[in-house]
Amino acid sequence: VFVFMFLRVLDSVSVLEGDSVSLHTDVKIQRDDHILWMFGPQESRIAEIHRQNIYIDAINTIFEKRLQMDNQTGSLIIRNIRTEHSGLYKLTILSNRGNSYKRFSVSVYALLPVPVITRNCSHCSLSETSSNKNCSLLCSTVNVSAVTLSWYKGNSLLSSISVSDLSISLSLPLELECLDDSYSCVVAYSFTNRTTHLNITDLCQPCPGQQQHFQHIFFLNVQFIADHSLCLLQITSRVSISLLIKHRLMLYSALSYCKSLTPCLNLTTTTTTLHTVKQQIKSLRENF
Repeated sequence: VFVFMFLRVLDSVSVLEGDSVSLHTDVKIQRDDHILWMFGPQESRIAEIHRQNIYIDAINTIFEKRLQMDNQTGSLIIRNIRTEHSGLYKLTILSNRGNSYKRFSVSVYALLPVPVITRNCSHCSLSETSSNKNCSLLCSTVNVSAVTLSWYKGNSLLSSISVSDLSISLSLPLELECLDDSYSCVVAYSFTNRTTHLNITDLCQPCPGQQQHFQHIFFLNVQFIADHSLCLLQITSRVSISLLIKHRLMLYSALSYCKSLTPCLNLTTTTTTLHTVKQQIKSLRENF
């Protein structure tokens, strides 16, 4: 009578905390087969099938109310798995067809947080805000380990950063032109990931504190253009002259305020415009 021993290599299994995992025997058990599952460096028995009877040894252990066995294959199912269940699982199959052994290295990972994309206002610049073509963003995730944080444009990787086993917070900046919504930030384990897609409409706007300043400059530019157009009208009545004086006074006040801001419009241009408007107001009053 020949008895064969089959040795199997180590199988690695990665799973998220809270999921269920099945460790497969890859056999169909016979009546007299003895299936034994052990866990950890002490090789503590946690489950077995002997003469088609199932025994679960999990009372008062970390596996209590979590283990099941398939009565057809002897595969072990761990429900609602936790990080404390990470480790080495050893399977022994004793059969009149020969003995076989299999080992599983199970790694349980914490749930991945959703990456958060924010405006990176620590890198805001005047040119960025005024043109509104470039956008400085920051993708962040907290309390992670053994992950990679990446920026993508479509399916193309733009940049990435990785962390090993330390539980830390990660951030990854990105400078881009606000052209479309095809950008995304991904935090990933080797076997799964979570993704946040960029909404350019919400994020690529002037930074807090600068938006109000440039709204004022925008109003000033519109006011200047409108007032310049009004200059082209032929003044035919005292009412029109009075209206133009009011417009000139408003423009002079706005230009004076803008000149006090830094940065603002070109100071030389602003000073010249102030002088011109002041002379126009004087001339209009003389003709009023």
